Order: sequence, then structure tokens, then C-alpha cells
Amino acid sequence: MKRVLAVVLALAAAVVSGCGMNGQESIVDKDQIVIGVRLDLPSIGFRKPDGTYEGFDVDVARYIAAKLRKGYSFLPVLAADRERVLVDGRADMVLATYTISQDRKAKVLFAGPYHISYQDILIRPDERIANVRDLKGRRICEVKGSNAAQRVVEERKVAAQVVPFEDYGQCLAALKSKRVDAVTTNDVILAGLAARDGSGLRLANAQFNEQRTGVGLHKGDVPGCEAVNRAITDMYQDGTAEKLLRKWFGTSGLNLTTIAVPQFEGCS
Repeated sequence: MKRVLAVVLALAAAVVSGCGMNGQESIVDKDQIVIGVRLDLPSIGFRKPDGTYEGFDVDVARYIAAKLRKGYSFLPVLAADRERVLVDGRADMVLATYTISQDRKAKVLFAGPYHISYQDILIRPDERIANVRDLKGRRICEVKGSNAAQRVVEERKVAAQVVPFEDYGQCLAALKSKRVDAVTTNDVILAGLAARDGSGLRLANAQFNEQRTGVGLHKGDVPGCEAVNRAITDMYQDGTAEKLLRKWFGTSGLNLTTIAVPQFEGCS
């Protein structure tokens, strides 16, 4: 009887484990992993004309893969693709300015965060917007798949007009042509866009809404999450995190005076 019970319990555990991972194999058990990265964000995740990728998120992804001793390939994603490529199994990990939120945690598991940033506002050189309250009555760009502009309206209770666009390239064009008054999202994204554009667009340095950027994994991949968290800890302790932040954002005007290991979300 005890033996039968043990078999039943083992089968039940296997079923539960399989359900939690939606049939996906943990990254710790794979030799080769697919990593979703942005292709459209200078200094963060950007695909060059020769097809290679560069940026802060890309370098962090390479570091984590090396720590996990995994071969890897990159899958280009836009903001709207991040949950989808994990849920349908096209990607094993996503490092793509993926801000941790309760809505997203319902669909995927987050390791990290590996970086803490803040929401900011990108404006034209002659614009007088200085803080989030100044967005009242203004037109602000929102990229499909991002919730940054909605957070201004819903969390900060600022009556701004949200204007949707497909990607940040369209947002920049709209800002420069005065079809919108501002672009708001993570400060690192805005800093990279402004530096790449070179037209004098600038950060308002408003800094609001802490942004916890994590590594997206398949829902239920707890071993993978724990392994990634160990890699992130190593990245901060061995100085790589500071090196990469200064490499990509050292001349952007972002505050890099304090660089510490972020407090992790936990892998449950």
C-alpha cells in the first residue's frame, strides 16, 4: 500500500510540475537557449545592419548565458511580443526592458530585477515640461505593449492624452514633428534614444515611478529563476554590472553614483 501511495504521489508531483511549466523544459536542463532581446532600442537592445545585437540588455543576456554555461541565440522582440514569445515557447528567456508588474507576473515568471531605473520624460529642446504634473493636457506617446503612458494617467492621475504608436522610432518622429509633446518610459530607454537621435531631444530628469527590470522566464521555471538570480548577484559583485552601466549610459546624464544588487522578487 505504501509503495502504491508513493507512486501516486510521484505521478501527482510530475503532473503539477508539468502544469506549472506548461510543458516547457527548464533552462537549467537545456544546452542551448533562445533569448528574446529588443532590436529597436539604442544602447539597450539594438540590431545592427550586419544582423548582430548590441546594448546593455544584450550584454547582460550574454553574461547570464555564460554563467549558466549555455549556448544561446537571440530572438528579436518588440514591447508587445515579450509575453507571447515566452508563453508560446519561442523564447526561453526575455531581456528586453521588461518591467516587472503584477499583470505580467500572472503570465510569466521574473528573475531579478537586474536593473532599477525610473520613468522619465523625453522632450524637445525648447519644451518647458519639468515634471509629471506638467503633462496635464499634453499629448504623450505610448508604444504598443508598454504601460508607461497609462501609468501617468492612472497612477499619477494626470489628465494627459495618450497617443499610441507601434515603436519608439515612430514616437521620436512624432515628437520632433510636434504631433506629440512628450515620450515617457524608462529613463535608460529615453537616454539611449536621445543619444542615437542626435537632434537635441533631452530628458526632463523628472524621475518618477520606480521601474524594476527583470528577466522573463516560462511560468513555473523556478530552478531557472534561481540560477539566473545567482548570475545577477555575481554580475554585481564582480563589477560587471557597473562596467556595463557605465559603458552604455556613462555619458547619458543618468545617475550612476550608487550601483547595488537589486532586491529580488523571489521565484515563487
